[in-house]
Amino acid sequence: MKRSKRYREALAKIDRKRQYGLKEAIDLFKETATAKFNESLEVHVRLGVDPRHADQQVRSTVVLPHGTGVTKRVLALAMGEKIKEAEEAGADIVGGEDLVQKIAGGWLEFDAVIATPDMMKSVGRLGKLLGPRGLMPSAKTGTVTFEIARAIQEVKAGRVEFRVDKAGIIHNFVGKKEFSSEQLFENVRVLLQAILKARPASVKGTYMKGISMASTMGPGIPIDAAAAAKELAV
Repeated sequence: MKRSKRYREALAKIDRKRQYGLKEAIDLFKETATAKFNESLEVHVRLGVDPRHADQQVRSTVVLPHGTGVTKRVLALAMGEKIKEAEEAGADIVGGEDLVQKIAGGWLEFDAVIATPDMMKSVGRLGKLLGPRGLMPSAKTGTVTFEIARAIQEVKAGRVEFRVDKAGIIHNFVGKKEFSSEQLFENVRVLLQAILKARPASVKGTYMKGISMASTMGPGIPIDAAAAAKELAV
């Protein structure tokens, strides 16, 4: 694959024969994120799980202390007094069956969906539309709840979902280049600690097998998983 001059220059700054600590990698990300926009810091974690087994699925949410740098448009699906509660909590779009019908017609101008349990009978039929886009509300991720105000506030504050893919890897972005190194480290630390906490009881052996970081348009930076575990304990 032919790479741009900018990419090749960034790659030359990374020693491919070594693995970096978390703080080193974050500093290197800031040095190699040279695109003409505010690049995101991506974290990729390879786990020692077999996602084909239901008891080895890894999926949860975590609130990043410094947010993601992206403002999400939150859609709330509710009934009765919960509609007013959602509006007061800062949801960008609030409604009930009318919005379900609108989404079923192909409208998708939102970034997160939170629903009350009594709406799920209607929302359930949107699974084929919302599911592949990672937008389907779920009790497991706290997006189906009667505590709708808290859920909206957490999403607005920087709550992200992490989920292992078919290859056993979790992919998340945790902030922007404009963040300080300290802010990025705190976000990475909280994400990795949440992934460790979500370890399935059935998993044996090494759980966190590999970690890498990258900017949106940059090369991967390999992380020493053992050294990272020590940094997480600080």
